[in-house]
Amino acid sequence: MPNTKRNTSKDNKGWIKTTCPYCGVGCGIEAKVLTSGKLDIRGDKEHPANYGRLCSKGLALAETILRKGRLLTPSIQDEECSWDDALTNVATSLNDVINKHGPDAVAFYVSGQLLTEDYYVVNKLMKGFIGSANIDTNSRLCMASAVAGHKRAFGEDCVPGNYQDLELANLVVLVGSNLAWCHPVLYQRLKIAKIQGGTKVVVIDPRRTSTCEIADLHLPLFPGTDIAIFTGLLAYLSQHNHVNHSYVEQHTSNFDTALKYSQRFSTISSVSSVTGLRSSDIEMFYQWFCENPKTVTLFSQGVNQSTSGTDKVNSIINCHLATGRIGRVGSSPFSITGQPNAMGGREVGGLANTLAAHLEFGNEDHIALLKDVWQTNKLATKPGLKAIDMFDAIDSGKIKALWIMATNPAVSLPDSKKINTLLANCPFLIVSDCVSCTDTMQHAHVRLPAQGWSEKSGTVTNSERTISRQRRIMPTPGEGKPDWWIVCEVAKRMGFKEAFDYQSEADIFSEYAKLTAAGNTKDKCTERKLNLAAIQTMTTKDYQAFSPKQWPLINNEISSERLFSDGHFSTPDGKARFVAIDHRFSTPCTTSPFTLLLNSGRNRDQWHTMTQTGLSASLSAHAAEPVVDINPFDATTRGIKNNKLVMITSNTGKQIFKAHLSNDVMVGQCFAPIHWSKTNCSSGKVNSLIPTKTDLISGQPAFKTTPVAIEPLMISSVATLITPKGLNDKQLKTICADYWVKQTIKGGYFYRFLFKESSKNVYSHLILMLEHSGSSLIQGHGSTGWRGIIYCQTTPCLAFSISSIERERIQPDIVQLLTSGFREQDIHTFLSGCLVAISPIICTCKQVKLETIEQAIIKDNLINVEDVVVATSAGTGCGSCIAELVQIISHVCERDIEQEDAN
Repeated sequence: MPNTKRNTSKDNKGWIKTTCPYCGVGCGIEAKVLTSGKLDIRGDKEHPANYGRLCSKGLALAETILRKGRLLTPSIQDEECSWDDALTNVATSLNDVINKHGPDAVAFYVSGQLLTEDYYVVNKLMKGFIGSANIDTNSRLCMASAVAGHKRAFGEDCVPGNYQDLELANLVVLVGSNLAWCHPVLYQRLKIAKIQGGTKVVVIDPRRTSTCEIADLHLPLFPGTDIAIFTGLLAYLSQHNHVNHSYVEQHTSNFDTALKYSQRFSTISSVSSVTGLRSSDIEMFYQWFCENPKTVTLFSQGVNQSTSGTDKVNSIINCHLATGRIGRVGSSPFSITGQPNAMGGREVGGLANTLAAHLEFGNEDHIALLKDVWQTNKLATKPGLKAIDMFDAIDSGKIKALWIMATNPAVSLPDSKKINTLLANCPFLIVSDCVSCTDTMQHAHVRLPAQGWSEKSGTVTNSERTISRQRRIMPTPGEGKPDWWIVCEVAKRMGFKEAFDYQSEADIFSEYAKLTAAGNTKDKCTERKLNLAAIQTMTTKDYQAFSPKQWPLINNEISSERLFSDGHFSTPDGKARFVAIDHRFSTPCTTSPFTLLLNSGRNRDQWHTMTQTGLSASLSAHAAEPVVDINPFDATTRGIKNNKLVMITSNTGKQIFKAHLSNDVMVGQCFAPIHWSKTNCSSGKVNSLIPTKTDLISGQPAFKTTPVAIEPLMISSVATLITPKGLNDKQLKTICADYWVKQTIKGGYFYRFLFKESSKNVYSHLILMLEHSGSSLIQGHGSTGWRGIIYCQTTPCLAFSISSIERERIQPDIVQLLTSGFREQDIHTFLSGCLVAISPIICTCKQVKLETIEQAIIKDNLINVEDVVVATSAGTGCGSCIAELVQIISHVCERDIEQEDAN
């Protein structure tokens, strides 16, 4: 049984070093358990990823430590049971399926939230001992195209550069990356480099995002046309004598073919006609690329999540290979990962088409090496099913048993209505997670409680190949266990005890490190850049004290911070390969009635499906409900008004969002965040609208270019409700709202319900429901609507406000009632309709409100964002709110001018 007690390995001040569980930056964190039992969080100033900086999500980690809503005990068919019963049931059921239908009837779907040790053993079980490669990960949804592009170009999935290159480059090109919101700490490092060193920044993105605040040039290309701009750049480099022919001849192959294919975009005008960009802007970008040998091109989901994502990746890498800008200081193509351990999962073979330690299917030497190290004769010898194909195989009956770990595919996969149907019909579904109520968990036949962040122990690898420890800090509630332990115990009961008899996560890491070193020498065809030879003999004590290190690690020292600096790649001939990119775009045609292109992505302060960040009141304050950004022109032509509900329809479904009119999205496009699920809203689930179209090479779905129709939704009345405990499914259904959304606030939860029927009818219906609850009610009402407080015995347990939609803005603020703990004075003020509204939070890190910012601007006549930052402290945390501060300044100035004109 693993140790689930709190880790006692601390520094002399009681702080424990660990790693953030959110994005792929991999920020170091120091945490300390206070005497109250709560957690104190600060940035680790010694960690090379962040040097003490944290974003809003990292700073709020203590608020997201799961205590409520935890999965505490194992269960089978909704009946709680012992661990032994649950593990035996899983092992027996999997063996039964394998015996009747073969190993390919079993599949695992895992997650970048797993630690490397978890990833390693689950991959070993599936590929090495079950004998199928049907294991894939939610990293397929974010980084698979980068993996495929790296392997085509370099022969191995390697990110050549490091974060320091962003600070040493003269030009940084951000493609499909809203760095300010998705990787805020890297954004801050780049921003400082720009201020201090004059780094030029180009942002290539259909939207004007917060990242554009530091851009010298924003290229709002038409969605899906990245190939044109980079293939055109390759042609431009050749035409203007900026190809490094010496490098190309010595270290690459297939250049002539790639250049031949680039001729489709041999003129600026040909690139302009496809991308929709001004010719002058394209030429400026091309000239800057030519003039700045120190160039980093950083790309993320906007490139990868496409039906031509792999080709986009290789069109970028082609330009770096042509100029020799790889493996050098301040020069690299740079894939930035979305999850904390997406890289670690890739290293140990978490994808269906890879083997552990960068060994490959189709390479007999690799297969033989892995069989020998794992001592197995059941090793899978061909790739398994990738994510979308895996779930389709449930539909066709090929997969009979599925084990989902630490992820929520019922929300995160495209066409999520279909995915939920498949999960509901899966003959045997196991879900291991730390959360009891997710859209995926509801379908599980067997539920296995896992540890969450702050409880588990292991390693993660960030986007620059730095391996860091996540350490156990807090005790685990209930009977939660490490994921690696759960997998190993199932494996033992399946008959593989000897291969999975690990005593700790340190034992697993040691085996993995040894595998990376096995046969990994220059005179062998199994040589890989991924090599941890220097730490393969670490003791358990060394493992516990492990400090961040960037691989490769050979002979007790870092062999090269930047890979491929010697011009030697992981291909059979040692040369990087140019990839000839045929003209393929991922943008589908918009046809009536689907005349807008829907783009999807992240909100500033939220993460994935909000099972963690949704628990934080401070993180939930910035964006309280699902919103779709739409250009004012498109809104006007459709009769859509700002902050009103709209219905979005695609070929796969319908969802309701609140409209936000913004010139940040171009005409003909719209944008919605990915985070909402039926746990926190009745609608607004963007992936329900997205079809399951994928890149043919990488298998990565296209989340960025879905044709949709948008129309206004007529709403008559609104009800808001607060409660310390939240409402259950039965209560939500009884309210019969046409739309509802739930938000975590200080002290409990806030609900907003919208109805097509009149406020009078809503009031009558709600009162009838409350009367049947047996609770006492105190009411207040007037011409603006109805208000009430429900008492459970003598304690306030719920408050509500009902009005017409036109009068919602003048209703008393119900949130303040709960955050103040139902003070008697506030109760009377609320019932009389006079409680003043709370100003929204703009800066999550420093909890600075809009009214504070506006008052500072007005009082001191501030017109520069730098002055507002000094006056209010807003923007002094992760800095992601700076772009919003600029908008607030502009809005206040415009309002003052309008008032002066009126006077």
